[in-house]
Amino acid sequence: MARHQASGRSGLGFGLATTTMLLWGALPLALQLVLAQLDALTLTGFRFLAAGLCLGGWLWARGKLPSLRSLDGRGRAMLAVATVFLAINYAAFLYGLDFTTAAHAQVLIQLAPLLLAFGGIFVFSERFLPLQWAGMAILLGGLGLFFAAQILEPPTEARDLRFGTWMMLLAAVTWAIYGLAQKQLLTRMPSQALMLCIYLGCAALFAPVSDPAAILELDALGAGMLLFTAANTLVGYGTFSAALEHWEASRVSAVLAVTPLATLAFSVAAAASFPDHYRAEDLGSTALLGAFIVVAGSLVVSLAGRRAPG
Repeated sequence: MARHQASGRSGLGFGLATTTMLLWGALPLALQLVLAQLDALTLTGFRFLAAGLCLGGWLWARGKLPSLRSLDGRGRAMLAVATVFLAINYAAFLYGLDFTTAAHAQVLIQLAPLLLAFGGIFVFSERFLPLQWAGMAILLGGLGLFFAAQILEPPTEARDLRFGTWMMLLAAVTWAIYGLAQKQLLTRMPSQALMLCIYLGCAALFAPVSDPAAILELDALGAGMLLFTAANTLVGYGTFSAALEHWEASRVSAVLAVTPLATLAFSVAAAASFPDHYRAEDLGSTALLGAFIVVAGSLVVSLAGRRAPG
């Protein structure tokens, strides 16, 4: 019975992490359209506020609004860390995306789940089997190959590859810190209540630097994509938070490493369906090989068997 329950939790964790990966894979394409009409800070503030109001309304209807009185001083400090670093992550990712391309941004941001994986190992004493360490090495090799190809042949769509790269590195570090703080908070608060606090906290941080009037100037496509990005925030981070409740942080991060391939697939589909707004990124054979190596390593890490005893 215990083995069956563990298998069920593992399957649920994998499903939740995969849902997060697909949502985050499609996100950069929508963000690029909105960024052409709206500044990054207003866009980010709206996403957090919309997600917070929707989730708050749902929890209120169920009588499950959270109370911060259940947190001690350490818990509140950890909540502040999670909120601030997720806010920085969102802003840095958008600035990086605005100066690079969707594929380049998604490959670089995969440093975030790798950092989260190592954090899970060193902070939470999660353990890897030897085969999982081999998978991690394969994954890192694939990321290196992809990135080297981008450096040798910079994407023509990138406005400033160097600045965009630094912004993505900042986004990766701050996201990993957020993820580790969230993992600890999940032992003190349910995932939905925790995400509500983080969403509204981030919305408050962006409120002074947002321009709400600019949202009213969006055209129909921009408004639709803006709503999609808000829904993506709500559902994507909801499934991510729930995945951390059912699965080790290291394995969740491994599934999320597949996100660049999802972005590439979505970009091809978008270019075929909406050629006036999207153009498929022309990746060379070396970059494609690196992307597939990333997938292979990710699958080895996440599917290499049960967690090693700690």
